[in-house]
Amino acid sequence: MPNYTLESSTVETLDGVNLMTRIFKPKQVKDNMVIVLVHQYSIMGGCQALMKGMASGLAEKGYAAVTFDMRGVGQSTGKPSLTGFAEVADVVAVCNWVSQNLSPNKILLVGSSAGAPIAGSAVDQIEQIIGYVSLGYPFGMMASILFGRHHKAILQSPKPKLFVMGTEDGFTSVKQLDNKLKSAAGHNETRLIEGAGHFEMEGPAFDSEMVKCILEFIASL
Repeated sequence: MPNYTLESSTVETLDGVNLMTRIFKPKQVKDNMVIVLVHQYSIMGGCQALMKGMASGLAEKGYAAVTFDMRGVGQSTGKPSLTGFAEVADVVAVCNWVSQNLSPNKILLVGSSAGAPIAGSAVDQIEQIIGYVSLGYPFGMMASILFGRHHKAILQSPKPKLFVMGTEDGFTSVKQLDNKLKSAAGHNETRLIEGAGHFEMEGPAFDSEMVKCILEFIASL
C-alpha cells in the first residue's frame, strides 16, 4: 500500500482553460510544502503521467505533490502553444489553486525539459513559490529558438534555484549551462548526472535520483 492518497481536480485558468490535475497527498506530512511538477513539451508528447513516478516518490517521503496536464494535453481543454508562453498561465493557475485549496506555507516549482523554461517564467508571479528546480533545462542554441524568451525570467529571479542535468544532454552542454548561470541572480546550484542523456534522464529509471536531488535541495532551503 502506498503511503499517500491520490485525488483529482480540475483547475480553471484566467483565460478559461480547464486543467486536469492530480494531488498526491502523503498520509504522514513531513512539511507544509507542496511540490508542483510541470511536465515536458506538450507538442512532443509531454503529459502529467510522465511526472507520476517523481510525484509518488515525493509523497512517499512526506511531501504533497501536484501534477497536471497543460492545455491541450489529455483531458485538459485548450490548445498547446509552440513556445510555451500560453502554458505559463497554466502553471500560475495551478499554483494559485494550490495556495487556496491545499494551504501550504510554501510551494516548490519543478519543471522537466521544456517544462523547466515554462515553470521558470512563472516563478516570480507567485509569492508562495520559494524555490525552483529545473530537470534538463534546454539552454542550447537550437532549443533557444523556441524557449529563449523564457531564459531571462528565471535567470533574473532572486529565488533559490537548482539545475539538474545529464552530462550527455543533447540539448544543452555542461559549458552552456555554466555560461548561462554565471549571470544568474540569487543562489544557484547545479547537479550533474554523469553519462545521462536528455531523454534518458526523463525516464522512470531516473525518478528516484530526481526525487533525491529535489529532497536535498529542499533540505538546503
